[in-house]
Amino acid sequence: MSFWLDLGCDGFRVDMAASLVKADPDHHYTKLLWQKVRAFLDEKYPETALVSEWGDPKEALEAGFHMDFLLHNGPTHYMDLFRETPYFSKKGDGDISEFVKAYLEHYNRTNGKGLCCIPSGNHDMKRMHHLLDEEDMKIAFAFLLTMPGCPFIYFGDEIGMRYMDGMPSKEGGYDRTGSRTPMQWDHSANAGFSSAAPSKLYLSLDPDENRPTVEKQLADPDSLLNLVKALTRLRSKHPALLSGSDIRFLYAKPHAFPFLYARLHETETLTIILNPSASEASCPLTENPGDAIFSYGGDAKWENGTLTVPGCSFTICCRKH
Repeated sequence: MSFWLDLGCDGFRVDMAASLVKADPDHHYTKLLWQKVRAFLDEKYPETALVSEWGDPKEALEAGFHMDFLLHNGPTHYMDLFRETPYFSKKGDGDISEFVKAYLEHYNRTNGKGLCCIPSGNHDMKRMHHLLDEEDMKIAFAFLLTMPGCPFIYFGDEIGMRYMDGMPSKEGGYDRTGSRTPMQWDHSANAGFSSAAPSKLYLSLDPDENRPTVEKQLADPDSLLNLVKALTRLRSKHPALLSGSDIRFLYAKPHAFPFLYARLHETETLTIILNPSASEASCPLTENPGDAIFSYGGDAKWENGTLTVPGCSFTICCRKH
């Protein structure tokens, strides 16, 4: 660790962090090991970030990590978001309620102790774009970039890179291999990833000549990438959206749309209004959410205690205190 930190590394993401000590079913000795590592980092490299692939934020933070992911394994209902009957799809047959219940359990056990993080994906699951189109993904990223914790974006998801189905397994990748293809930068050789001969690449590129690239997305003001960049700027600008600000879920009913939550700070309250379904949706909302400061697909409208939200849209409203 010292070698890389001395070269300027900001921190470490530890794969399978809970499994380092074998025959340790309650993770007692695993936690002791990581607590020793954390003590060393706190003394010698206090600005280092220590991130675990543990899948249980309470346990991971007790072990000394600064943050942990909700993952596709375990009772997190993470897969309800983008992958298995995904909520963030215009088909409108997903359910956000069980995810919210599971998330609140993790959040309440860890708030103030470290960060409970939601990734767009990782190298062990099919990409977001496998079941979501670009319009769906814009609303999904509005969710990811307005939730507490540190948002994690798997490389290429911000430009809508596709999952390459049917690729030969590479080094035990199996069906995960299709999520590990090279980053697509521009129109040059190998999409700007490498000047090597294509046969020398670790994995082949998406062969579609219309594959998304950073170059094309930057040139399109309505692209997914430019929306992600705008949401990132918004997150940095508003204290209610920072990692430590609180959250209150306002409407997250089973198999229902829209999905509402408030991010809270002493200076402001931001209400996040998401409707990934193709149909207009409405719900009760007692208090006026304030002025719309960012929207996609049309603004939500509040009148007489009812909120009406266009299909395939999100609105972020702000009330200053």
